[in-house]
Amino acid sequence: MNDVPNLARDPDGLLYSPEVRGALSGFAPGEDTGVLEAAAAVRTAARSLEALRSRGTGSRGLSPGALDILIRLHTGSSNIKDLAASAGVSSRNVTGLVDTLERAGFAERVPDPRDRRSVQVRITPDGRTWLEEFRAPSQRAMAALFRGFTAAETTQLRHLCLRLAENQYHLTRHLEDR
Repeated sequence: MNDVPNLARDPDGLLYSPEVRGALSGFAPGEDTGVLEAAAAVRTAARSLEALRSRGTGSRGLSPGALDILIRLHTGSSNIKDLAASAGVSSRNVTGLVDTLERAGFAERVPDPRDRRSVQVRITPDGRTWLEEFRAPSQRAMAALFRGFTAAETTQLRHLCLRLAENQYHLTRHLEDR
């Protein structure tokens, strides 16, 4: 279980981590550490969210990765390549996750009606039932996690996180082009 981070408020009433700020001031003395502190805060939030998610899925027998694939299958069947692209992971990774979902009885591979050489993955009735039983407690946990956030704040948080991902993508592409 994760410990609650030691947090303080700056003069504007905004949260920060004194431990992170102290470590970074030693790492970059005399420099503005705002972006480094923000990156550390994003990592802390991501770990907290992942811990909550892992606890919710692990107690129900699925990894967070398998849950991602099952949710994607809820809207219809798909092939491994398309699932991998939509989840942002490798086809090899999705193949293992689909194997796990098949063993649990939550997904199945079926022939692709448009291409005999290909297979589709689809959710089973047991998979739909599992998702329905998972949905309500998951929504309650997320509501508790985002307690006190306005709709505008959650929208802004989503936007800022996706901007980070977009910037990282462009940075990686730039570095690869060198």
